[in-house]
Amino acid sequence: MIELITHIIIETWLVTARMSAWLLLGFAVAGLLSVFISPAWLERHLGGRGMGPVLKASLFGVPLPLCSCGVIPVAASLRQHGASRSATTAFLLSTPQTGVDSILVTWTMLGPLFAIFRPVAALLTGLLGGGLVQVFDPDPHQSSADGKGLAGAGSEDIIRPQGLGPKMRAVADYGFVTLPGDIGRALLIGLVIAGILGAVVPADFLSGYLGLGALSIALMMIVGIPIYVCATASVPLAVSFIFMGATPGAALAFLIAGPATNAATVTTIARVLGRKTVIIYLLTVAVSAFGGGLLLDWVLPRAGEAIPLFAGQGHHHEDMGWFEHAAGAVLVLVMTFSWWLSRRRGHSCGCEGVDVCPVNDDSPTLEFAVEGMNCSHCSGSVQRAVSEMDGVTDCQVYLDDGRAVVRGLDLDTAVVIRVIEGLGYRARLLVE
Repeated sequence: MIELITHIIIETWLVTARMSAWLLLGFAVAGLLSVFISPAWLERHLGGRGMGPVLKASLFGVPLPLCSCGVIPVAASLRQHGASRSATTAFLLSTPQTGVDSILVTWTMLGPLFAIFRPVAALLTGLLGGGLVQVFDPDPHQSSADGKGLAGAGSEDIIRPQGLGPKMRAVADYGFVTLPGDIGRALLIGLVIAGILGAVVPADFLSGYLGLGALSIALMMIVGIPIYVCATASVPLAVSFIFMGATPGAALAFLIAGPATNAATVTTIARVLGRKTVIIYLLTVAVSAFGGGLLLDWVLPRAGEAIPLFAGQGHHHEDMGWFEHAAGAVLVLVMTFSWWLSRRRGHSCGCEGVDVCPVNDDSPTLEFAVEGMNCSHCSGSVQRAVSEMDGVTDCQVYLDDGRAVVRGLDLDTAVVIRVIEGLGYRARLLVE
């Protein structure tokens, strides 16, 4: 038993060390994207009709480090601020499948062709789904914001840092504190599962059950659709599936279907965009996962023969040097510090040791319970949407407690709840 546990720990560490350097680089780039690409900027480019906004939404979504829970409120906010139904659908499809961090991890663990193929598949998935919605479920008219216009009324300037120094501090804070905290639990679960599979399940175990070709791709797609797994945490699982005998195409089907779908995503899309769009969304994911898997299995050997660089499919654990182990140690420190600091901060406003952060006015206060927030993008979207409402002077969202404290004049409880629920959450009044 002790030998088995030791083997699992070693396998888990090897997977962690293999992906650490690229994951840390991905965190840094994600921090830059979070600071220098604002939601207001996205909103200005995703409004209007036609395929132009759909293409932009698909392109913008590929590098953004948003998981399937974090993308929901961002997409709902885009919708409320003028994005078309088709552009919003395209953003929902392409964004959770990849992110700059997951692309870099895919490169080192699954090879360069897989790393190129994966974001291209995400882009095409967004274009397909957005195009189908454009044809079969178009907007009867352009949607409008419940708040103060397309880009808000200055809340972006209040929340976002000004000046190079504050911006770079915000980059470091998001890339190495907020983002690791958001994906830390899912990443840890994925690494441990990969370690268990590597230690317990022999190589090529699945090949006798899944077989090759369409059947294995379809089965892995079906496995991925109902579960929640983020784009980065799904990579070590895909590596383990390939090690156990699944084809690269079957692994890709899992990487498309897993991050792009879960129960919360489906129910929220139905509420925000309608049932017809949900059906189109799920069909698009299924077609993209199945078709992309078949295409990758066809392309991979041919591309390897034509371009030797593409012949590699990553490594399971081979050739681990001191650099990988050092990067793994740094990643563990980053994840531990992120967890500790997020617990110490306690709340989204950054105050420590207090139940409610101090403000400079005596405006009436409403306190709401908000269900369904899972990451900083969730709480940030709620804070931004409520802050843009007429009469709101301050909004503080407490992710750990699932609360939102709203201050302002002539606040309408029903309108605040409607704005929060428009992002895909459930809200109810606690204190007035």
